[in-house]
Amino acid sequence: MKKKKLGEVLRERGHISPEDLATAIKEQQGKVTHLGELMLDRGLVAKQDLGDALAEVTRVPYVDCEAVEVDPEILKLIPLAMARRTCVLALSLEGQRLTVALAEPQNLNLLDELRFTTSKQIVPRFSFRTEIQNAIDRLYGVKPAEPEEPEAITAVEQAESDSAMEFISTSSQQRNQEALRDIKAELNAKNSPAVSVVATIIGAAVTKGASDIHIEPQTNDTIVRLRVDGMLRDLQRIPRSLQFAVVSRIKILSDMDIAERRNSQDGRFLVKTAGRKIDLRVSTLPTQHGEKVVMRLLESEAPLQDFSKLGFAPEISDGLKRMLSLPQGMILVTGPTGAGKSTTLYSSLNYVMKPSVNIITVEDPVEYAVPGLNQVQVNVKAGLTFPTCLRSILRQDPNVIMVGEIRDKETAEIALKAAQTGHLVLSTLHTNDAIAAVTRILDLGIPAFQIATALTGIIAQRLVRRLCTCKKVIAATPEYTEKLIETGSELLPFETIAVGCDLCDHVGYRGRIGIYELLVFDEPIRNAVRNGGRNDEIRMLARASGMRMMQDYALDKLAAGLTTLEEIMRVIPFEKVELNSCTSCSRDLVSAFSFCPYCGKKRKTIETAESSRKSVLVNEGD
Repeated sequence: MKKKKLGEVLRERGHISPEDLATAIKEQQGKVTHLGELMLDRGLVAKQDLGDALAEVTRVPYVDCEAVEVDPEILKLIPLAMARRTCVLALSLEGQRLTVALAEPQNLNLLDELRFTTSKQIVPRFSFRTEIQNAIDRLYGVKPAEPEEPEAITAVEQAESDSAMEFISTSSQQRNQEALRDIKAELNAKNSPAVSVVATIIGAAVTKGASDIHIEPQTNDTIVRLRVDGMLRDLQRIPRSLQFAVVSRIKILSDMDIAERRNSQDGRFLVKTAGRKIDLRVSTLPTQHGEKVVMRLLESEAPLQDFSKLGFAPEISDGLKRMLSLPQGMILVTGPTGAGKSTTLYSSLNYVMKPSVNIITVEDPVEYAVPGLNQVQVNVKAGLTFPTCLRSILRQDPNVIMVGEIRDKETAEIALKAAQTGHLVLSTLHTNDAIAAVTRILDLGIPAFQIATALTGIIAQRLVRRLCTCKKVIAATPEYTEKLIETGSELLPFETIAVGCDLCDHVGYRGRIGIYELLVFDEPIRNAVRNGGRNDEIRMLARASGMRMMQDYALDKLAAGLTTLEEIMRVIPFEKVELNSCTSCSRDLVSAFSFCPYCGKKRKTIETAESSRKSVLVNEGD
C-alpha cells in the first residue's frame, strides 16, 4: 500500500483546503522547517488535528508535552545537553522500555544514539518541536551547563559553513534508501552540527596539507588528529555527544552502512573546495569507545611531476630514465607506507606515456585518475585479484604494465615473466632499502635466476621533513659532532636547528624532501643474485659500481641545511659495513663473501700461524 503524505491526510479529513495546502507546500520549498510545523505556525490547521494526521502518516502516536510530568530520575537518563541538541524528552520507563517524545521519530540515527546512551529499548512518541523544547526548559529547570555543552558550542561556532565545500559520493550503491531517508536529511542539513564539524575538519586538513585525518573516540570525548608531513598533530576535540553523528555523517558521504558498527568498513567520496578536487579514502574500525575513522586525502589530479621536482639527484634521474627507455624489464620502487612510492610510479608512467605506448595499471585502489592510462581496480569480492588482472592484461597487448604492489608469489611470478617477454613492468614492495627487495622476492619463493634475469633496477625512497624558513644555524656542538661521527658523515662546523613559527604551526618543519637510492642491475650484481649472494655482498658490489646509498644522499641534504640530523636518523636506516680485500684481485669485499664476484674464486677457511681456526680472506690456490 502506498504511503500517504501529510497533506493528503489533512485534505481528506477536511482539516485544510487544497488552496491553503498548496500555499503551505510552496512556502516550505527550500526551507529546513517541516511542513506540519509551518502549517501550525500559520494557523492553517489545529494542533490536535495535525497531531492525529502525523500519527497516521508516521504510525507513531502523538503525545502533548505541554502539561506532561516526568519523574526526575527518568529525566536523568537523557542528559540536558543531549535533550536540547536532539529535541528529545524522556516520558516514562517500564522495565527496559523507555518512552520518549521526539520531533523526528523516524530519525534512525537518533534512535540508535538514544539506545546507546540510555542502554534501554526506545519507544518513540511524536510531539511538536516547540512543545518538547518548552517541556525540557520546564522539567529540567535551570541547572549548570554540562561540561561537554560549551565544547559542542565552540566546535559548531568554529565550524566553517560548508557552502563553499561540495561533497560528492562516488559509489553508485545505495543501501536502505527508504529506512535511511530521514537520517540522511538530518545529517545533510546545513544547520546540522555534524555537517559543520566534518566540513571544518576537512577544510583544516586541506589548508594544512594533511595526508590523513584521524578521528579517535576516547573515554570522555573524541580527538581529531592530522598527519602533516608524516607526523600526527592534534587538531581539536569533539564532545562525546557529537561523535556518533560525525561518524554517521562521514559514513553517509562514503556510502557506507551506517547501521553497521561492529565491523570495519571502507568507502570514499570527493570534495570540491577552493577550486581543488580532493579524493578522500575512508576506513572505519570499531574500538572500545566507538568507531575510529581514518580519511586519506588524495588530490584527484595525479602528481605527474618531473623527476627533478621530486628531489631526484641527477645521477638517479638519469639512471631511471635509461631504465624506462628499455623495451622490457622490471623496475621496483620500495619503501614504507607514505614514502611517496605512488608518486614516483605515476611520474615514471608520465615519462613513458605517448600515443604509441599502451600502458595498463592494476591498483588497489586506483589512487589517481590519469588520462591516457588504462587503469584497473582490484575487486577481490568479484574475483578480480592482482594475478587474475595480470593474466588478462597480458592479453591486452600492453607495452608498459604497472602493478600497484607485489604481495604474493603468484603476482610476483606473473610480473617477472611479463618483464622477460617484452614488457616494461613497474611495481612496489615494502622493504627497508633497495637491496633488501631481492631478499623479499626470494622469500616469496621466486628462483634467484629469474630475479637476476628480469630485474632492471630498484629504487628505494624515504621522505624527510624540510626545515621551515624560520630555521636557525648555530655552531656545531660536541654532541652533534659525535652523532655525525656515528653516522660516518663528514664533520660539519655548523648545525641547522628547527625553530618554529606561525607558517609551520610552530613545529619547525614545512613540507618534505625525497631521499632516494637506485640499484642498477649490472652483470656482477646479476651474478651475485644467481649465486645466492647476501645483502651485504650485493651492497658492496653496488658501491663498487658507483652506487650511493640513501644515507649518503640524506647527509647531502643535511650539509645543504635542508633538514636536521634528528629527522634523517628518524627516517633513514644507517648501516656500517666491515670491509676487507680479495687477495687475488685486491677488490674491496665484505667479510661475509663466500666468493669473489670479480675474479670468481671461492673463499675458504684456513689454519693460521697461531694454530687457531679463523676465517681468513684467502682464495683457493693462493
